[in-house]
Amino acid sequence: MTPKATLPGDPPGGRRAVTVWSIGVAVYFVAVIFRTSLGVAGLDAADRFHVNASALSTFSILQLLVYAGMQIPVGLLVDRLGTKKVLSIGAVLFTAGQLGFAFSPSYGTALASRALLGCGDAMTFISVLRLGSRWFPARRGPLVAQLAGLVGMAGNLVSTLVIAQLLHGIGWTPAFAGSAFAGVVVLVLTLLFLKDHPEGYEPEPSPHQGAAYVRRQIAAAWREPGTRLGMWVHFTTQFPAMVFLLLWGMPFLVEAQGLSRATAGELLTLVVLSNMAIGLVYGQIVARHHAARLPLALGTVGVTALLWAGTLAYPGARAPMWLLVVLCAVLGACGPASMLGFDFARPANPPERQGTASGITNMGGFIASMTTLFAVGVLLDATGDDYGVAFSAVFVLQALGVSQILRLRGRAARRERERLVASRVETVHVPAA
Repeated sequence: MTPKATLPGDPPGGRRAVTVWSIGVAVYFVAVIFRTSLGVAGLDAADRFHVNASALSTFSILQLLVYAGMQIPVGLLVDRLGTKKVLSIGAVLFTAGQLGFAFSPSYGTALASRALLGCGDAMTFISVLRLGSRWFPARRGPLVAQLAGLVGMAGNLVSTLVIAQLLHGIGWTPAFAGSAFAGVVVLVLTLLFLKDHPEGYEPEPSPHQGAAYVRRQIAAAWREPGTRLGMWVHFTTQFPAMVFLLLWGMPFLVEAQGLSRATAGELLTLVVLSNMAIGLVYGQIVARHHAARLPLALGTVGVTALLWAGTLAYPGARAPMWLLVVLCAVLGACGPASMLGFDFARPANPPERQGTASGITNMGGFIASMTTLFAVGVLLDATGDDYGVAFSAVFVLQALGVSQILRLRGRAARRERERLVASRVETVHVPAA
C-alpha cells in the first residue's frame, strides 16, 4: 500500500502532540461528566426541587440551549483567540456551574447554574477539534475526532458509575461539589502545559476586525455544502442517545419498563460502552475509506429508528430485557455517527475557518436534542406519562434530518472533489525545500 502523502504545512504529530492534545481532551472529559451528571440525578432533582416532567426537562433544555447558541460564537473565539484561552474560560465557567448546582437552594438558582455550566461546556469540544487539527496531520483527523468523542463518552461513564453512586451514598451537595474539584485540576493543567500549536507551525496572522469579520466567517462557512451537510448529519444522528443519557433514559427504564435503578444504570452504562467501542471502529473505517461516511451515518439512523419503533410498539406492558439491551447497544452508535458530521465540514473549509465550521456543525445535534427533550417532557405531562407517545418525537426529527442529508449529499460531494483536486494541484507546484 502506498503511504499517504503529508500535505505541505501539516503538523508532524508525535508524542508531544499526544501529550498536549490529551490535556485538552481532559478538559472535555470533565465537561461531559458535569453535563451528563443530571442524567443520573433526574429523579432526585424532581424530588429536591418539587417539579414535574416539563420543569425537569427545562434543566437540560436550558443547558443545551446555551450550548447550541454558543457554538458559532465559540467557533469564532477559537479562530480569534486560540485554544488555550477558550478552554481556560470554559473550565472556569463549567466548574462554577457545577458548584452552583451543588448548593442551589431553589429551582431558579439551579437553572442558572446549569446555564452557566452549559456555557462553559460549549467551549470545550470545538477547542479540542481545533487542537487536534493544529497538532496532528490532516489524514489523522477522523480518528483523532472519534478518539475525542470516545473520551467524552468515558466522562458519561463516570457519571453513570461514579456520580450516581456518590449521589445515593453521600447526598446531593457533597456529590456535586466534590466532583467540581476535577474542573480545578484540568484548569491548572491547561494554564501550565497546553499550547495552541507546535513550534514552527504558527498560523498566519489574519485580520480579525469587528462585525464584518464575523459575518464573513459565518457566511463563508455556511456557503459550503459540506458544512451544512455536516450539521444535518450531526442533527440526525446524535440526539436519540443524547436525550436518553442526558435525562429521559433513567425515568423511561424505571417508570415505563419497571426496572430497578441499578439495572437501569447498567443499561445506561451499556450505551456508553457501546459508544466507545463503535467510535474506535467508525474512526478506523472512515480513516481508511472516506466514502463510508454517509452509509455509516444513514445506517445508524435507520437501525436506531427500527429499534426504537420495536421497543415502543412491543405488545404488552413492557419490552423484554433482550430488546432493551439491543436498543441500548445500538444507541451507542449515535455518538460516533454524529462525529462523522465533522468529517464533512472539515475538508470543506480552510484552516482559518475550522472553528466556525465546527461550531455550525456542532449546533445540529444539540438543537435536535434540545427540541426532543422539550417535546418528550410536554408529551409526558399531556398524556399522563405515556412514554410510547412521548418518544415518538424521535421519528419526526429523524425524518427531517434524513431529508436534508439526501438533499445536500450530491452538492457536498461535488464541492469536496473540487477542493481535493485543487489541493493536489497546489501540492504538485510546491517547490522542494
